[in-house]
Amino acid sequence: MVKINHNEVKISYTKRTDYIIQGVSCQNMKEKRAERLESIKEAHKSAKADSSSRMEDYLEVISELVELKGYANTLDISRYMNVSAPSVTKMLQRLDENGYLEYEKYRGINLTSKGNVVAATIRQKHGILLEFFKMLGIDHTAANKDAEGIEHHLNPKTIKQLRKFITYLKANPKVLSNFE
Repeated sequence: MVKINHNEVKISYTKRTDYIIQGVSCQNMKEKRAERLESIKEAHKSAKADSSSRMEDYLEVISELVELKGYANTLDISRYMNVSAPSVTKMLQRLDENGYLEYEKYRGINLTSKGNVVAATIRQKHGILLEFFKMLGIDHTAANKDAEGIEHHLNPKTIKQLRKFITYLKANPKVLSNFE
């Protein structure tokens, strides 16, 4: 294994194409993460969230930044959350007190396992909603914005049923083609 930009890439000496394909998918993941951060940023320009949604958004942004860049800092978080650096510091302290991350001023930000679980759950909800909206024929930009707007407010049972429904639609493409 060779570590490149915090992503593990297998190098096969017998099949050079494997390396190229995996390298491209690495780049695609980075592009998706960057796009995801931008969609979070756009959503925060237009909406005020409740406290728990705001905390989830911070965890999500931190997770995305760490995946994209290898680290997260207050300035980047501030930019993607559309808030001032002091507001970020205040929220980071609160998230630290609640066990979602480890934060030391001027040191670094590390999500705890509890914080990673929340970030992963939100990311999963977003993905499910995005896929569902796209199946409905909604363009990517609108679907992304809508998913960002409601991902924090859905019950886990609702998400589970949506996932089952998406799986059903994929297994029965005729149903979906009749809808279009």
